[in-house]
Amino acid sequence: MLASQRQARIVEEIRRGGGVRVSDLTELLGVSDMTIRRDLEVLARAGVLHKVHGGAVLANSRRTDEPGFAVKSALQQPAKEAIAARAAELITPGTAIALSAGTTTWTLARHITAIPELTVVTNSTTVADILEAQAPRAGFTVILTGGVRTPSAALVGPVADQSIASLHVDQLFIGMHGMDAIAGLTTPNLAEAQTNRALIGSAREVVVLADSTKWGIVGLADFGPLSTADVLITDSGLPPAAHDILAESVGELIVVDAPADHPAVGDRT
Repeated sequence: MLASQRQARIVEEIRRGGGVRVSDLTELLGVSDMTIRRDLEVLARAGVLHKVHGGAVLANSRRTDEPGFAVKSALQQPAKEAIAARAAELITPGTAIALSAGTTTWTLARHITAIPELTVVTNSTTVADILEAQAPRAGFTVILTGGVRTPSAALVGPVADQSIASLHVDQLFIGMHGMDAIAGLTTPNLAEAQTNRALIGSAREVVVLADSTKWGIVGLADFGPLSTADVLITDSGLPPAAHDILAESVGELIVVDAPADHPAVGDRT
């Protein structure tokens, strides 16, 4: 198991129980105490968890924490792949779309390189890197907004907001740090929240991409209620109560199965 896969499993265990002991992780993952402690140190530096005596707890209560892109990209990979594959099916060749920053939209970027003649607006340096490499073959036009770069590889701030305000896209595909029945769609970064609002204002249709672990997490700043989503795509790990709330709040809820070893199939509800 790669270090990134092991760290993703550690985060899953902490999210499941709210905390975990080093001794339990060594038994579960079959590695040494020292290896687990190194993994916890990496995740603690990224703001994903807090180390405590003998183990670690989730860092949800720290609403300004912003984990780095590398750590977030290792988490919930099967779910993100399934969500991205389903989202790509919603895109029509020759249209103008926007992709926000985030690891699920970054995954989506890899799924749309075969869709011809797209114009793609993004405030993500990692998304732009993928698309620009494929642009000549796919006939893409890639528009990078500019702005100040955050730890999650988002370009934000007045430069980004002003460039987005002058644009109009058919669809926006947007991720988030957390989603909650009361707080709505949230991020730990104030400037990113404002840039996300600008992206939402530029789009005829807003498609929210959110794996099920985002439910119940509340970041520092919101950028819209759940009803902002014309379409929300998530995975089948979503709790039943959350499913019911989302089904009533968003325009359309799409739930995908996310097995680890084969592509997921979407289920519209």
